[in-house]
Amino acid sequence: MSMPIRLSCLLWLCTGLAPMPVPAQPAADALMLATDLHGEIDVGAYYVSEKLDGVRGRWDGQALWTRGGQRIAVPAGFTRGWPDGPMDGELWLGRGRFEETSALVRGADPTDPRWRQLRFLVFDLPGHPGPFSDRVVAMRQLTVRMTHPHLAMVAQARLPSQPALDARLAEVVASGGEGLMLHHRDARYAAGRSPALRKLKPFDDAEARVVGYLPGKGKYTGMVGALLVEHRDGRRFRIGSGLRDAQRIDPPAIGSLVTYRHNGVTSNGLPRFARFLRVRDDEPRGRRPDEGTGAPIAAPR
Repeated sequence: MSMPIRLSCLLWLCTGLAPMPVPAQPAADALMLATDLHGEIDVGAYYVSEKLDGVRGRWDGQALWTRGGQRIAVPAGFTRGWPDGPMDGELWLGRGRFEETSALVRGADPTDPRWRQLRFLVFDLPGHPGPFSDRVVAMRQLTVRMTHPHLAMVAQARLPSQPALDARLAEVVASGGEGLMLHHRDARYAAGRSPALRKLKPFDDAEARVVGYLPGKGKYTGMVGALLVEHRDGRRFRIGSGLRDAQRIDPPAIGSLVTYRHNGVTSNGLPRFARFLRVRDDEPRGRRPDEGTGAPIAAPR
């Protein structure tokens, strides 16, 4: 071969697999998504990693894309030398820095010095046909050979028991992390929600679309008292807790997707004690056809 062999080709050759085709633009529904973990499982059958509070990204071999399918503008050199096979991962600055990460990714300012700190932490290889245990080996080989300042692998560990898993969760949360991800060793990469990929947190979280505002009372008079949000199935409810004063003055836009925490659901299926967490800024604003059918309602501001 007259041209240098690309690193990803070496990776596939070492595992005895042919290179996989590269998608032109990954769709949101092409990603493997996690389901909540409730109750006990066979912990030894899973790889455990920290659930990162960054912006999920998909490398298609040529460009980075958000979960919603928007291309991410990166500085020259940020992805130079990356493999030409697809990678699934998280753009991450560190614990508790989601808003900074989101603003950086959306800002498309290649001169922002925070790009030097940002890393793409790989947690899966969508083009690899093997079980997750094989993909872990492949990810380790890839990142060790790359030694790229912006590319690393999410640490994957095996734990022996449920008490060990509980202890690891407590350790991560106490250090400012969100929770854990558990990936079954035998799972193939499959688009959509998968019972083989689980997330474990000390609380539940979900997403809903902002469709209106409720006026504040008392010290919040003249500001937004609560967001009126809507689930995909059309159910509406309010989120008032968790909003900072600045967000009550300038609330998330109508049509934006927000993440909230809650403690289970009521007998009517609505979230109990819903608390605003963040705006999903990696998603385009505006209603999508599959997310709700009601008309927006805006209270006077």
